Amino acid sequence: QLQLVESGGGFVQPEGSLTLACEVSGNTELYYTLGWFRQVPGKEREGLSCVSSSASGGIRNYADSVKGRFTISRDNRGVYLQMNKVKPEDTATYYCAAGGQCTQKLARDDYVFWGQGTQVTVSS
Repeated sequence: QLQLVESGGGFVQPEGSLTLACEVSGNTELYYTLGWFRQVPGKEREGLSCVSSSASGGIRNYADSVKGRFTISRDNRGVYLQMNKVKPEDTATYYCAAGGQCTQKLARDDYVFWGQGTQVTVSS
């Protein structure tokens, strides 16, 4: 069983930057793929990025919507999402998750453990 707690959300102006953090705790957190998703009301949860464990090569994948603007990283405390050049359409609740595989599909079903989410609002 893993516990995930997001932090770092808030208000940011367009073209600004924000870093989200997700603290992960549990017995085997080092072996899981960690990912970031986001969701706006009335829409499906969207996979943004994932990073596999070091043992699995530290593979990273990004959704086209954030490629080149967002960067995922991880250490032995959790996973992070550096968000640069944010846009109003990045406004959403952001969730971190832990699962088994880091694939280009960034499929929600691949993730077993979820945080409670942190709100990001991009507005001038």
